Amino acid sequence: MVSFFVNYQQLYKMKKLIPIIFCGTLIFSSCNSSEDKKNENQEKYENSKLSLEEIEKKSPENFLTVTSTDKKNFIGQTVVKGKIYNNAKVVTFKDVDITLFFYSKTKALLQEDQERIYETITPGSSVSFKSKYFSPKGTDSIAMRVIKAKY
Repeated sequence: MVSFFVNYQQLYKMKKLIPIIFCGTLIFSSCNSSEDKKNENQEKYENSKLSLEEIEKKSPENFLTVTSTDKKNFIGQTVVKGKIYNNAKVVTFKDVDITLFFYSKTKALLQEDQERIYETITPGSSVSFKSKYFSPKGTDSIAMRVIKAKY
């Protein structure tokens, strides 16, 4: 017959090991959850980046702004110097279509014209352009608006 004797010293050592084993298990399980959280956060970031990219691609006119100055040259042409700014965070735009509006002193629209600027504009940057027009008689001011762009 086999008899089992309880050695109190071994039992005391076991009682010390149980909390250590429990803490180790807890630490390892929490490491996995923090890694899962990192993966989940990375996934959320990628999804938000994609959705931001989609938004920017759908409406380039909301992210591209144009400013300009104009003057007459010696042969009567209106020289327009402009700058297009890309306020998007992700998308690079190119081949920007701009509409020019020629107004009289009374703010009556005299003529509209379209032009395509064949430049690539990265996020947060700008490009300059220069164009010459024979503006309609009585033109006092010129306004511009971006209507579309490729990406």
